[in-house]
Amino acid sequence: MVVYYEDDAPPQRRLARTYTAATLSEAVLLDSAVVPSSLSKVAPILRVANDIEHENKRVAYLCRFYAFEKAHEQDPMSVGRGVRQFKTTLLQHLEKDNDYSMKYRTQTSDAREIETFYQAYYEKYVKDREGAYPDRAILAKAYQTASVLFEVLQSVNKTEGVDPAAETMATKTDVENKKGIFAPFNILPLDRGGEAQAIMQLDEVKSSLKALRNTRGLQTDQFWFREHRKDIFDWLEAMFGFQKDSVMNQREHLILLLANLQTGIDPESATPSDKLNQAIDAVMKKLFKNYRDWCRFLGIHENLRLPEIYQEHQQRKIVYIGLYLLIWGEAANLRFMPECLCYIFHQMAKEVSGILSGEVSYITGEYMKPAYGGDQESFLQKVVTPIYNVIRKEAHVGRKGTAPHSAWRNYDDLNEYFWSVDCFSLGWPMQVDHKFFSSPQENTQMSEASIRRNTRDIKFLKKTGFVEIRSFWHLFRSFHRMWIFFILSFQVMLVIAWSGARSVSLVFSGNVFHKVLSVFITAAGLGFLQGVLDVVFNLKAYYSLKYSEILRLLLKLLVAAAWVIVLSVCYVQSGQTSNGLTLRNGRGPSSYVLAVIVYLVPDVLGVVFFMLPMLSRWIEKSNWCVVRVMLWWSQSRLYVGRGMQESWPALMKYTLFWMSLLTCKLLFSYYIEIKPLVEPTKSIMSLPTNHSYAWHEFFPQDRNNTGAVISLWAPVALVYFMDTQIWYFVFMTLTGGFIGATMHLGEIRTLGMLRSRFGALPNLMFKKLVPGEKLSQENFTSGEKLSHRKFKFLKKKEQYESGKNTAHTYVFGQIWNEVIAGFRKEDLINNKEMELMLVPYTSSSHINTFRWPRFLLGGKLQMAIQIAEELHSKDIDLKDEELWRRIKADVYMHSAVQECYDSLKYVLQKIIHGEAEKRIVNALITQVEEHIGTGTFLLNFRMSALSAFCEIFSDLIGLLIDSKVSERAAMILVLQDMFEVVAYEMLGDKAREELESTHGPLARSQSGDSRNIEYFATLEPMPAVLFPPQREDGWSKLLERVHWLLSNKESTLDIPKNLEARSRLSFFTNSLFMDMPTAPRVHNMCSFSILTPYYDEEIIYNKDQLQIENEDGISILFYLQKIYPDEWKNFLERLKLQSEGEAWEKKEDELRHWASFCSQTLSRTVRGMMYYKNALLLQAFQELAPQEDINKGYKAAMDYAKKIPQQKSYWEKLYASIDLKYTYIVTCQNYGAQKQLSDLRAKDIVGLMKKYPSLRVAYIDEEEGIYHSVLVKWIDDIDQDIYRIKLPGPAIIGEGKPENQNHAIIFTRGEALETIDMNQDNYFEEAIKIRNLLEEFKRKSGVRAPSILGFREHIFTGSVSSIAWFKSVQESSFGTIGQRVLANPLKVRFHYGHPDVFDRLFHITRGGVSKASKGINLNNEIYAGCNSILRCGCVTHHEYIQVGKGRDVGLNQISIFEAKVAMGNGEQTLNRDNYRLGHRFDFFRMMSYYFTTIGYYFNLMLVVLTVYVFLYGRLYLVLSGLESALIKQARKGSYSGLEAALASQTLVQLGLIAALPIVMEIGLEKGFYTAISDFFVMQLQLASVFFAFSLGTKAHYYGQAILHGGARYKAAHRGFVVRHESFAEIYRLYSRSHFTKGFEIVILLIVYAVYGSSPKGHLPYLLLTISMWFLAGTWLFAPFLFNPSGFEWQKVVEDWSDWNKWINSKASIGALANKSWESWWEEQQEHLKYTGLGGRVWEGILSIRFFLYQYGLVYRLHITRHHKGLYIYGISWLVLVGVFIIIKIFSVVRQRFISEYGVAFRLLKGLLYLCSISIVVVLFRVAHFTIGDVFTCILAFTPTGWAILQIAQAGRPLLDNIGGWNSIRAMARAYEFIMGLVLIAPIAVLAWLPFVSELQTRLLFNQAFSRGLQISRILDGRKKKIAQD
Repeated sequence: MVVYYEDDAPPQRRLARTYTAATLSEAVLLDSAVVPSSLSKVAPILRVANDIEHENKRVAYLCRFYAFEKAHEQDPMSVGRGVRQFKTTLLQHLEKDNDYSMKYRTQTSDAREIETFYQAYYEKYVKDREGAYPDRAILAKAYQTASVLFEVLQSVNKTEGVDPAAETMATKTDVENKKGIFAPFNILPLDRGGEAQAIMQLDEVKSSLKALRNTRGLQTDQFWFREHRKDIFDWLEAMFGFQKDSVMNQREHLILLLANLQTGIDPESATPSDKLNQAIDAVMKKLFKNYRDWCRFLGIHENLRLPEIYQEHQQRKIVYIGLYLLIWGEAANLRFMPECLCYIFHQMAKEVSGILSGEVSYITGEYMKPAYGGDQESFLQKVVTPIYNVIRKEAHVGRKGTAPHSAWRNYDDLNEYFWSVDCFSLGWPMQVDHKFFSSPQENTQMSEASIRRNTRDIKFLKKTGFVEIRSFWHLFRSFHRMWIFFILSFQVMLVIAWSGARSVSLVFSGNVFHKVLSVFITAAGLGFLQGVLDVVFNLKAYYSLKYSEILRLLLKLLVAAAWVIVLSVCYVQSGQTSNGLTLRNGRGPSSYVLAVIVYLVPDVLGVVFFMLPMLSRWIEKSNWCVVRVMLWWSQSRLYVGRGMQESWPALMKYTLFWMSLLTCKLLFSYYIEIKPLVEPTKSIMSLPTNHSYAWHEFFPQDRNNTGAVISLWAPVALVYFMDTQIWYFVFMTLTGGFIGATMHLGEIRTLGMLRSRFGALPNLMFKKLVPGEKLSQENFTSGEKLSHRKFKFLKKKEQYESGKNTAHTYVFGQIWNEVIAGFRKEDLINNKEMELMLVPYTSSSHINTFRWPRFLLGGKLQMAIQIAEELHSKDIDLKDEELWRRIKADVYMHSAVQECYDSLKYVLQKIIHGEAEKRIVNALITQVEEHIGTGTFLLNFRMSALSAFCEIFSDLIGLLIDSKVSERAAMILVLQDMFEVVAYEMLGDKAREELESTHGPLARSQSGDSRNIEYFATLEPMPAVLFPPQREDGWSKLLERVHWLLSNKESTLDIPKNLEARSRLSFFTNSLFMDMPTAPRVHNMCSFSILTPYYDEEIIYNKDQLQIENEDGISILFYLQKIYPDEWKNFLERLKLQSEGEAWEKKEDELRHWASFCSQTLSRTVRGMMYYKNALLLQAFQELAPQEDINKGYKAAMDYAKKIPQQKSYWEKLYASIDLKYTYIVTCQNYGAQKQLSDLRAKDIVGLMKKYPSLRVAYIDEEEGIYHSVLVKWIDDIDQDIYRIKLPGPAIIGEGKPENQNHAIIFTRGEALETIDMNQDNYFEEAIKIRNLLEEFKRKSGVRAPSILGFREHIFTGSVSSIAWFKSVQESSFGTIGQRVLANPLKVRFHYGHPDVFDRLFHITRGGVSKASKGINLNNEIYAGCNSILRCGCVTHHEYIQVGKGRDVGLNQISIFEAKVAMGNGEQTLNRDNYRLGHRFDFFRMMSYYFTTIGYYFNLMLVVLTVYVFLYGRLYLVLSGLESALIKQARKGSYSGLEAALASQTLVQLGLIAALPIVMEIGLEKGFYTAISDFFVMQLQLASVFFAFSLGTKAHYYGQAILHGGARYKAAHRGFVVRHESFAEIYRLYSRSHFTKGFEIVILLIVYAVYGSSPKGHLPYLLLTISMWFLAGTWLFAPFLFNPSGFEWQKVVEDWSDWNKWINSKASIGALANKSWESWWEEQQEHLKYTGLGGRVWEGILSIRFFLYQYGLVYRLHITRHHKGLYIYGISWLVLVGVFIIIKIFSVVRQRFISEYGVAFRLLKGLLYLCSISIVVVLFRVAHFTIGDVFTCILAFTPTGWAILQIAQAGRPLLDNIGGWNSIRAMARAYEFIMGLVLIAPIAVLAWLPFVSELQTRLLFNQAFSRGLQISRILDGRKKKIAQD
C-alpha cells in the first residue's frame, strides 16, 4: 500500500505496516545525524533503531516506523527544509524492511515482541549495569534507549489496542525517575548522577558549586524557584527571564572559572574559603574593570553595592558576576558593544541591589521588581532584540558595506553612544520611540542621494564621534605630526642647501637662519589645514557632538588661522626691521622670535609630558574637572585612548630607535637627494626663455621653467616621504637581529649543533618544562628525591652521573620519546629513524651510564676501537691516559664504550651458570678493570684482536636475540671463541701468566694443557650456559641496542632526513635555551580555550577528490606524493603497505586522512589542537603517577590502566584535570544547514567529534526564521545538543568570520582564549610549552600585564612551489623578526590574525576578539589589537613556541589574499581606531604604528606613483622640447640626487628591502651561509618578479579602497597549484590591477625612448629606466610565468580559444563574469556604482593624464610642418571624432540593414575601404605623411581612447541618460581584445620552444614533482598511442 503525505493529500488515519518485501541487506541504515533540524525529535528514535538492529530487527523496524509517524505528525505538509527528502528516504527503507524483519519476530504480535524486548533490555542494560562502578555514559545511553523503546511500545500498543503489563509500567516509572539523573553535559556533570565523577570531586569545583548554591535570602514570586531553590543562577533566571540553556551554560562557565582561579592560588598561603574569596575577587576585578572605568568616565556611581553584613558579600558578588555573564551570554551581536552591555548591566544591577535590599520604588510605592522580568525569554525579547534590530536595520542601510560609511551607523557608532551620559535618556525600561532606535528606511536599494538626505536628518541617522569619509586626507589628519615633521625638515634642508652654507656656523647666520625660521609659518599653515580637516570630516557627526567639542573644533580652527596671520606678519616685519633674530638696535628679540616662542609653548609642554610618562598617564586617566579643562584644548575627551603611555625604559628604547633612524634618513636625504639637485635646479631656472618649444606652450614666458623644475623635484619629493620605510626595514633588521641573538635564537641551527648540545637537553627540559616546585616526593625513592631547583645548565659536553636514572631521565625520556613518536605518527620519520632517536629511559641498574639515543652513538664504538688499536701500535708514554682522554673527549663515544662493556658483563653473568666459567669470566673482568684503574691496560692487553672480539660478541647477541633452542651448540662455540680470543690473543704474557698460575682460574690441568678443558659445554650437574635465557622486561630492547652498537657502521649524522622534521626538532631544542617562565603544575596552570572558525572549507578529502585528475593528468594524491615523498614512503611503511592501490583497498580511511593531514584542512587543524590535550595529559601523568608507573613508561601505564576499573585508577583524575584546564571549540557556522542538506562536510564534522571526544562544535541553527546558537558534543554515537541558545535574529549581519567567532565565544571557558584559523596546525613538541606561555599573563611587560600573547608561526607550505616558498619566508620573517621588533622595543604589536592568545576576561568585557562592521572592519583581526591597546592593554610577542600555518601556494591565491589585506588597510586608513591611535600615541610610537600598518601600503603606492611621476615628467620634457635645452645644461651639472631617489624606489620594487629581514632571520636560525645561498636561489627562481608583482597588487587595491571603496572578503580557497589557470581567468583577475598599468608604463618608456635624447647615448637611458622596464614586464607577464603549464603550446591554443569565446560573448540575464566579457566588464565597474561624487571626479581627473600623449605627439607629425598653433590639436580631435562617427554609422548600418540589404552593405563596406586607402595614399603623397607618423598616431590616440573610456565609466549616470553606452562598451571590447592579443603573442612564441615549459616547471616546483610531472605526461602520451594502435 502506498502512503501519501503530499501537501494536497495529508493522511486522515494511522498508517498501516504492510509494504512490499525486500531484504534488509539491500538497505542502508538511515543516519540519525543528518535528520532535518525541524525533526530533531526523530533523531533519538532512529539512533535507537540503529543500536538495536543486531539484537532485534523487528523492533528496529518498529522504531523506524514510529519515527516516520512522528516526522509526519510534526510536519505533515513537508514544508521544512529537507523534510520531504528525509521522509521519502525513510519510507523507502520501511517498504523494503517490513517482510524481512517479520522473519525475525519471535512473538505473535508486534506489541508482544516489543514489550518482551523492552523487559529484556531493561534487565540486561539497566539493572545489571547499576553495580559498584557504573559507567555514566553507558547508563545514560541505556536510560535514553529504554525511554524511547517505551514510547514506541505505547504507539504499537495503541495501534493494536493492547495495554502494557503492570510490570512494564513499573519498569517505565523506574526508568523515567533515573533518566533525569544523567542529563547531557558539556564539561561538568551538574546533575545528580555526576556527583561521583572525578571532576566533580575536585575541591575547587566543590567549593565553587557550594558558593553558587547559597541562595539564602534570595526571594522571588516565582513558585518554581521557591520549590527548588537550586542556585543563584536559577534565581537570576526566575527574576529576569534568561533562557534556561544560557543559564546552564554560564553556570558551568562560572564554576570552572572560579575553580581554575583557585587552583592558581598557593594552598599554603590560604585556606579553602580564602582561596574561593580570592578567586571571586579576581573575577570581580577583571570582569568589572571596564564597567567601573565606564562609571567613573561618565561620573556616575557604580551599582556594585555590597550588603553591610560581611558574610553576605560572597553571595552578592556571585550574583553580580552571574548577572553580567548571563547578560553577556545572551547579548548576541551586542557583545561587540561593550559599553552598551555596561549600560544594561548598570540598570539591572541596580534592580538586583534594590530587590535584595528590599527597596521600594519611588514611582509605584511597591517593592522593586525587574523592569523586564519573570516571563520566559523576556531578557532576549525586551532588551536584546530592540537593540539588535537597530544594528540589523543599519546593516541593511549599509548594503553589505557598499554604502558610504558616513550613511549608516556601525557597531562602533552605536556603542559610542553609550560613552555619554545622554545614553541614560534611553531610560529603563527603554523607550522604544527614542531616537537611538530610529534609523533610515530598511530599503537596501536606497539611492545614494536618499542616503545623504537621511544623513542630514537628525531624526533618522547620527554618526557618533567619528565619520569615515573616503579621502586620502585621512593620512594627514591621523598622522599630521609626522607629516608636519617631514615637511618642515624638507623645507629646512632645502633652505640650507639652497643657501650653499658649507658649515654649521653659516646656517645660523642672520639671513639663512631667518629663512630657516620660516618653517614655523609652514607649521602654522599645516596646523590650519588640520583644523579645516577636523571640521569638514566631523560635519556629519555634528548632531552627536557636544557643544564643547564643536566649540573646541571651531576655536582650534580660528586659532590656527590667527597663528598663520600673526606669524606671517611678524616674519615680514622682522625681515624689514631686524636681522630676523633681534631688533636692529640689538636690545631684544624680534617680534617674530617672540611669536615663535609663544607658538612653541604647547609643544614644549608636550615634550615635558612625553619625558614624564607616569605623569601623562595619570593626567589622561584623571576625571578631575580641573584636569579635564586643561586637557580639553589638546584632545577631545574619549573613553578609550587614555593612559596608553609606556614605562620610562620602554620609552627610551623606542625613542633611541627612531632618533637614530631619522638622523640617518635626514642626512641621507640632504646629502644624497636634496643637495645634489640644488645646482641643477638653479641652472634650469636660469635658462633663457627664448628657446623653442615643440608644442603650443601656454606659458612661454615662464622665467623659472616651473614645469621642468617640478618634473625634476617631484620624484625626489615622493621618494623623500617614502624612503623612511626603507630605513625602517634596515633598522628593524639590525635591531631584530640583535634582539634575536640575545634571545639565544640560533643556538641550534643544524643537526650537528643538535648533537653537540644534546647533553644539555635533559636538564634544560627539566628546568623549563617541569613545575618550579619539586615533583611529588612520594613519586621517588629516597635516593631520587632531588629538587631540580639546585640543578644548573649542563654545558656542551656535560652528561649525567654514571648509573643514575634520576627524575631528569624519566621526564626527559618520556617527553622526548613522545615527540619522536609524534613525528612517526605524522610520517616525518620512518621506523628505523624512530628507533634510532628514542631514549631508553626505563630503569637499567646494570648500565652505569646515561643511555643516549642511538642516532648520537652511530659508529662511536668502532671509532673507539680504532683509537685503541692506533695507540697500542705507537711507542709513546702514558698510552692509557691518552686513550681515555680521547674517548672521554666525545661524550657519546665514552657512553657507547661504557654501555657495551656494562652490557657485556650483564649478558655473561645472566647466561653463564657454570662455576668454572664464572671464575674465568670474573677473573677476566677483574683483570681488565684493575689494569684500567692502574693505567696499564694497553701494556697488558693486545688491541689487535679487539675488533675480532667485538664481532664475536655481536654474533653472541644475535643468537640471544633469536633464542632458538636448536642454536645452543652455536652459542657454546661462540662463547668458546670469545674465551680464546681474550685469553690467547688479547691478554698480554704477564696477564695470562697470572691467570694460568697454580691458583688462577686458567690453571693447567694434569695433562698440562688448559685448552683440553671443554669450557661452557658441560651439562652436569647443571648446564654451564643457560640458553635460551629467561627473559625480563627490557631484555629484548637491551640486546637489540647492544647488537646495533656493535654492528652498525653506517653514519647517523643525517638522522632525521626529512627537512620538516629537522626544522621542527631544531626549533624545539633551541627553544629550551631561550628565556621562558617556569611551567606550573597542570593543576595550577592557567586554563584556556581554543576557538577555530570554520565556514565550508575542506575537512577530509574523499576518494573522488584525491583521485580526480586535472587536464594534465595530475591528481591531488599524485601531487602530494611528489611534494612529500618522504612522508608518503613512511606512511606506506607505517601501515605495512606496498603501493597506493593496496592502500585504497585496505586502508582507505587512513589514506584519506594522510592526504588531508598534508593539506590545509580542518582535520589537520583539529588534530594539531588536540595535541594540547595529549601534552597536558603526559605532564599530568608525570606529576601524579606513582614512580612505578613512571618507570614503566607513559604508554605502558596508560595501556595497563585500561585493564582495571576507572574508578580505581588515578587516570580519571588526570583526565579531570585536563577537562578543567582545556576546551576546544570549532565554530562551524553552517553545520546545521549542512546536516539538512546531507552534505559530506557534516558527516566529516561528526567524524571529528567521534575521533576526538573532547572536541565541541558550535553552529548557528536556523529553523523557520528562528535562530539558535548551538553547542554539540559526541555522546552515545550522536552529536548531542548541549546548549541551544536562541538568538534575536541572524548572527551574521556584518563580517562573517568575527560574527561566527562571536556567537561561539560564549561556549569558551578559562582565563585565556587562543584563536586559531582552520589553515593552522600544531605540534606535540610545542604543545608541551603551553603552560609556560600562559604564565606570561602573570609577567608585566612594562607598566601593565599582557592582554594578548603573540607567538610565531611555522609556515608548512613553503615546499609546495617556488612562490609558496617566497610567501612562506616573507610571512615567517614578519611573524618573527618583524613582530619581535614591533613588540620590543617599538611597543606597537597588534593582533595580526592567529595564533595569538587573549586574556579572555579582558576581551569579553571590551568587545571581543575582533570587530565586525561590514567593510570598514574587513581586516577584522587587527582591530582586536587596536582595541586592546586603546583600552590600556598590552600585546607581547614570544618566540619560544610556535604553531604551524598554511599559506596560499598559487599566485592567484596569493594575489586574492593580498588584495583583501590591501583593501582592508585602505578601510583601516578611514577607521576611527586608526585616527585615535595616530593622535593618542606619542610621536615615536605613532611613527612605529604608521610605518608598520597603513603607512607600509601607502609607501608602496608612493613607489608606484614615483615611477609614474618620473615618466610623466620626462614625457612633459620630451614632448615640450625642454629636454634639448636641459641636455646642454646636463653637461655642466649632475642629477645624482634624482638617480639616488630612483635607486631607492628600485630597492622596494625588486623586493630587496623586504629581503633584508628574511636574510637576517634565516641567518639567525640557520646560519648566514644558508641565508645568503637561499637568497641567491630565490633570485634565480624569480623572487624579484614575485615581489614586484605583489607590489602592484597592494598598491592598486589599497588606493582603490580609499578612493572608491568596494572592500570585501575574497575567499582564496587555499588548495594546490597543480591546476593550470586559463588565460581568460588570469586576464580577468589582473587586467585592471596590473595589465593596464603595465601597458601604460611601456608606452611611456617607448615615447621617452623614441622622442627623447641623451648627450651620452642610450646607456644612461637604460640605466635610468631598466627598473621600470622590469616592473612593466613583471606586471604584464608574471602571472604566466607562475602559471603551471603556462608555456605548453596545446595549452596556449586552448587558452586563446577560450579567451576568444569569452570576450565575444554577449551578456545575458544572470550570466557570470567567467562566461561573458560584458558581465565581467560591468563587474569591474562595480566600485564606481557605490563611490561618491568625489570618487568619480578624481577618476576623471586622473584620466586626463592620457590626453598628454595626443597633445604632445600631434605636433611631432610631419604633416604639421612644424606648426605650433593650438588649432593643430583641435584638428586632431576633429579627425578623431570623424573617425569615431564613421565607425559608429558603419556599425549602426550593419546592425539594421545587413539582413535585408546584404549586397548593398558589402558594396558600401568596400567603398569605405577604398576611400580609406585613398585617403592614406593622399596623405603619404601630398601631405608628406610617413610610416613614423603612423607609429606616432598610434602612440598619440591609443591613450586618448583609453581616457575617454575611463571618463565615460566615471560619468556613466550621465551617459546613461544621453545614450552612447553601447558605443563605449564596443570601444572597451576592442581595447580588451587588443591587450589580450598583445599579451598572448609572446607567450605563444615561447611555447614553440620546447625547453621553456620544462624550465618553467623547474622554477615552479621542486625536483621531485617536476620529475613526476614529466613522467605523467610521457605515460599519458603512451596511453594515447596504444589506444590509436
